[in-house]
Amino acid sequence: MQRKMIYGLIIISLSLMGAGCGNKATKSEETARVPVEVMPVQTGRIVQSLTFNGDVEAELEVKVFSKIPDRIEKYFVDEGSFVRQGDPIALIYATTLQQAVRQAEAGLSAAKAQEANVAVEYERAQRLFKENAMSKQQYDMVVTQYEAAKAGLEQAQAALLSAKSTLADATVSAPIAGIIGKRYYEAGDMANPALPIATVVQMERIKVTLDATENDIGRIRVGQEAEVQVRSFGDETFMGKVIKISPVLDPMTRMATVEVLVNNPDRRLKPGMFARVKVNIGVIENTIAVPRYATVERTTLERINGEETAVTHYLVYVVEGDKAIQRTLQVSYADHLHLAVTGGLKAGEQLVTVGQASLRDGAPVQIISKPEATQ
Repeated sequence: MQRKMIYGLIIISLSLMGAGCGNKATKSEETARVPVEVMPVQTGRIVQSLTFNGDVEAELEVKVFSKIPDRIEKYFVDEGSFVRQGDPIALIYATTLQQAVRQAEAGLSAAKAQEANVAVEYERAQRLFKENAMSKQQYDMVVTQYEAAKAGLEQAQAALLSAKSTLADATVSAPIAGIIGKRYYEAGDMANPALPIATVVQMERIKVTLDATENDIGRIRVGQEAEVQVRSFGDETFMGKVIKISPVLDPMTRMATVEVLVNNPDRRLKPGMFARVKVNIGVIENTIAVPRYATVERTTLERINGEETAVTHYLVYVVEGDKAIQRTLQVSYADHLHLAVTGGLKAGEQLVTVGQASLRDGAPVQIISKPEATQ
């Protein structure tokens, strides 16, 4: 009896040990599964784009100069002031010019008096000459005096107009309507006709200038849409269009200047800002679109046309059953957000989007998230 009891206890102990080992094996298998998130592969449209860095400039910026090299008596505006075309910007010291106008006015008065006196003599000479009471020589002398008096009057009138025009130049006016972008002097400084005293800018629309490489310039066209972002406004996007492409490349940089025009009615975009510009160059319709963050990129050196070239391969993982299967993608287009895939995936397959860096081909996986397909 005792011997049977001992055997029974041994069998039970072995059974419990076997059961414990089975549970540990099951837990070990579950622990080996890699947790992943997946999404269904879908077809859609991908906007092809090129991204550049650029500088924000006013659509139109005009430098304002003083024609008179004298001291600035006062400014009528400050930076940021709005001006209409013809509004005064600054007044140049003009005492000498005012004296010149008064002298010209006095000269005109004298010329008018002289012309009036000679005109009376001319009318008298005409009458006497018709009556044969004056010789031809005397008459010609009076005519010459009259013509000289008229010329003197015209010269005096022109001198007054010139003096008044020069005096008017003492008031520097805005050539266009806009905002005073910068003032280069202060009242009391000496104005130099070779240097501007202020700039007037129009900011209801701004332009972003960027440099495109020789490879990119062939894909950019006037009229293409562009998305502009600046650091001041985070992820906010301002829409614009390509309006100008330089017809020549800079021989030093081998780059061409491109201009993008953007509406700026509230003047939030300021000249001098640094901008990031995405020019939309085309659209790929009905393609399998894969988010770039779901890929594993591997770069290898391959010999192409006799030269070693770095080639990037895009790998992804799809879940079949409870295993991850590695796929190599055939890609027709790639940017920093998406890939347009022509081979290696089918619509409806479960694409691993999180956890792919820890996978190998055939690795067991555990799906922890499976988003619904977007409509």
